[in-house]
Amino acid sequence: MATMAEPAVLQSVHAHPVKVERHDVLAMSHHTNTGVRSVHTYRETPHGLFVGRHFTGHPRIRHWQAHLLPELNMVVCHYDFHGPREHDYYLDVARITRQDQVWTVEDLYLDLIVHDGLRAEIVDTDELLAARVAGYLSEGDMQQAVAVAHQALSGLARANYSLKDWLASHGVGLEWVAAGVDGQSEVKPHPSASNPIFGHDYYTCPDTAESCPP
Repeated sequence: MATMAEPAVLQSVHAHPVKVERHDVLAMSHHTNTGVRSVHTYRETPHGLFVGRHFTGHPRIRHWQAHLLPELNMVVCHYDFHGPREHDYYLDVARITRQDQVWTVEDLYLDLIVHDGLRAEIVDTDELLAARVAGYLSEGDMQQAVAVAHQALSGLARANYSLKDWLASHGVGLEWVAAGVDGQSEVKPHPSASNPIFGHDYYTCPDTAESCPP
């Protein structure tokens, strides 16, 4: 029986299972698919959980902070770079649950890159489709991810790509910290690479230069 070939975009992407991360607030630790990272700040907020940690020895990122927003199915990330800023915010579409002091984040592949007040775009659609074809993602979860991402993009467009204004329309206000606070020392600058990388794998790779994508 003849079958249709998968689109080239799917053939070029390695399908992977849903990435699951855990935030253990009591242990001050962030469990990722590449290891356990020490966290300097966890703070429960009216809308979820704030987290902040340093990236030690990373070639381009020195600090990461994020707000886990369960009702919006979103993790709003802000990165501090050694070199020029590549974007203002990175939004992960995710399912967020909590059991006592442990928060679990199931990444639903799609992300949004936000240049505040200028533009926004959805990325990693190829990963989403590849995961669905490989059976790592149900039809319902794929539809939810697409709906969340496009509703966010439409909302950002109506807010003139202001993340603050878009979140305010949902009754959400976020606070951020300066890198190096909470008793933590600044990470010494590392020479920045020349080409920006906007894939989610880049930001979830281990904190060492040798382990990161080129």
